[in-house]
Amino acid sequence: MSAAQDKQILPLFYNELTPLNSDAHRALRVRTTDKASWMANQHAVPITTEEFAKAQRSFPIIFSSADEAVPLALMGLNEGSNVYVGGDGSINSEMYVPAYARRYPFLLARLQPGEDTLSLCLDPTSDLVGEFDDGEPLFDGTEPSERCKSILNFCEQFEIAALQTTAFVDLLAEHDLLTEGEFTIQPDGDAPPSTYRGFKMVTDEKLNALSAKALATLHKSGALRLIHLHQASLGVVSDIYTLQSRAA
Repeated sequence: MSAAQDKQILPLFYNELTPLNSDAHRALRVRTTDKASWMANQHAVPITTEEFAKAQRSFPIIFSSADEAVPLALMGLNEGSNVYVGGDGSINSEMYVPAYARRYPFLLARLQPGEDTLSLCLDPTSDLVGEFDDGEPLFDGTEPSERCKSILNFCEQFEIAALQTTAFVDLLAEHDLLTEGEFTIQPDGDAPPSTYRGFKMVTDEKLNALSAKALATLHKSGALRLIHLHQASLGVVSDIYTLQSRAA
């Protein structure tokens, strides 16, 4: 990891980042797994707009409360709680796994701030990559293997989807559609309701306040469909509450 990377905040899941290099990593192999230990304690994972249709069946899709909001698949109502991924990394078979998580331990990154070129990097602390006897090689001699090319292609497609997602969020900001969100859940019996905050969402009130021209623009861009998928997904929060209550 370069000194420039060392000063940066690493992306979610990643402990270190090392550029993939045919000289240094010629003997590396990558394993497949049916578990995702890196997700076990994450209650929210970034998601791209092209995943909304599939993801909204499994999770509420919310937006981070940061100034530059990011769509998130909500997997638990409290930090450190993921009701879909066990402590050992076992995954609920019915859950959609976001591409952000599936690309780990690889990603495309700029080696120096301000660079235009993205390089394929990996997290060397992951137990999915190493000089194993099993797994698929990342290099065939000095050339990338077919597996390496497949990983690169997946990461490239993810970056394209991430750019489209940023454009969507920018459109929401342009029309002032994101507002502070709140979930209020009434448990069975006489227990008091539970309220959860700390995220953003698009409300019907915000949508109804838009002009016909603005709505037409959102519809033409495809953003209106994504907004409706986001809103429809919010009903899944009751399922998460139920699963979290059972686990507790």
